[in-house]
Amino acid sequence: MIMNRIYDYIIVGTGPAGAVIAKTLTDDKKTSVLLLEAGSNNDNDKPIRDSAMALELEERFFPEYFWQGEGIPQAELDDRMFEWTTGRLLGGGSSINGEQYVRPTSAVMKEWERLLGPLWSPARAIRRFKELEKYNGKTGNPAARGYRGRIDIRQAPEHPTSMAKKLVTAIERATGFPEILDYNNPKTPLGPFSRWQLYQNPNGRRESSSAAFLSGDIMKPNGQGVNGRRLRVLFNSTVLKVLFSNRRAKAIAFLQDGKRQRAYARKKIIISAGINSAQLLMLSGIGPASELKEAGIPCIFNNPNVGRRLRNHTLNFAVFTTNPGDAALPRNDTNALYTGGAFLPDPTGSNPKRRAVQMLGIGTDGMLTLGLIYLKPKSRGTIQLQNKDPLKIVLADEGFLMDPSDMDAIKNIYRIYVKDIASELASIDPSYRLVSPAPDVIENDSKLEEFIKQNFDHNHHQQGSLRMAPLERGGVVDRHGAVHGVKNLIVADASVIPFTVDGNTSAAVYLIGYTVAKRLLYGAANTKIKRKRLFETDVE
Repeated sequence: MIMNRIYDYIIVGTGPAGAVIAKTLTDDKKTSVLLLEAGSNNDNDKPIRDSAMALELEERFFPEYFWQGEGIPQAELDDRMFEWTTGRLLGGGSSINGEQYVRPTSAVMKEWERLLGPLWSPARAIRRFKELEKYNGKTGNPAARGYRGRIDIRQAPEHPTSMAKKLVTAIERATGFPEILDYNNPKTPLGPFSRWQLYQNPNGRRESSSAAFLSGDIMKPNGQGVNGRRLRVLFNSTVLKVLFSNRRAKAIAFLQDGKRQRAYARKKIIISAGINSAQLLMLSGIGPASELKEAGIPCIFNNPNVGRRLRNHTLNFAVFTTNPGDAALPRNDTNALYTGGAFLPDPTGSNPKRRAVQMLGIGTDGMLTLGLIYLKPKSRGTIQLQNKDPLKIVLADEGFLMDPSDMDAIKNIYRIYVKDIASELASIDPSYRLVSPAPDVIENDSKLEEFIKQNFDHNHHQQGSLRMAPLERGGVVDRHGAVHGVKNLIVADASVIPFTVDGNTSAAVYLIGYTVAKRLLYGAANTKIKRKRLFETDVE
């Protein structure tokens, strides 16, 4: 062991939750925070800052910016394996994602509120999003949008292409849902749209959590806080486990540039490591006692819920030919990335006011690919340790399509939505033809099911493996993110999401991080007031 360090708070991970917590806590110049990042500061690398490269980052730069790993073979997908990865660099997943900014709808937040109380109500969620975002776009509800926050959100493109307009018109005709201007307006959560909202500066550069909350006015490139801010960010620092004394989290062990070190927290340790958070809890002795024993790890608190209820949205595609004269993106705005999209309910008419399907257009020369995301999967997966080696990847089983209703739902997306959209597109412009799946495949149940399995792809919307809920309801953390059964340990990231969000996960993670940070500040302020009152009483 070398160089013991002592801070008020220690945070693991610089993604959306970790970065916003670190910045918010150190706004109080008396509060010291150590923030650990397993990767490097790559904010100025062209592939990271250049939004036009966002959709090819994983294919071209996987070894440089990502955790290395794959999940276990998926039984319902002919034993295919998918990557088990996220960003390993400053900003975490926000530095390598597809930049889509999608707030969870009020319908989802009502579920959170019923389980967790008013801290997670739709009204409070909207208020916090307004505080976080700096919206650069149009809306029919300005009161629901924020304009002075730190997260730049760009609605793009300013002038949608003819390809986008044709797609949106076809979806509108096929589904009966009129085109909407702002899908993050709580009053218009459903419908097609021609302009996505992206984590981007007005000039189109990527807006990651590090760019928003760990920028030059917060820290130096070497990770040192500026202007008296008591923040220290350590790069290339892989956390091994949390250390306890009488079930009280007191320190972390980590590797920095190959050297084992230890740091101590006076107040709290906060884990914001995304897909790695469940592993860290189990390596630290919190999880199913039998599995910990088998792995040779002393059990601090037996919680069989750790690593369970893992969820991920499904992802499939439909591909169309296009008119050669139709550009997918404006020539002066390749950072716009997407060619229209939609949020729609279950195509069978079940819960017609709830989002269940997300569509995104990805145009290329002569082709239009329609991404199809099912937002309400019932399948659940697991995360299990192999042994106590902290550098060995977990057994991540995402359990895709284990619940047969998920396959039925995806088939309905093709049978109803895609089939009708294809018909309407062809009537608008005969150049647009559905080529994958072929129309005869959609009409044949067995062929369609086989197509879905072979066409199935993976996204990075993992959530719920450390559910925020009471212990008896499958919880790992309480409504404030505090880990059940121990003290001074918090988890704040997508792993604590209690009910599946109906869109991309990063906005929900910003919300979680900001809510946890504000709660910590509130608790600290209350403690000071109580101490002051106690002192005054003693004096009297």
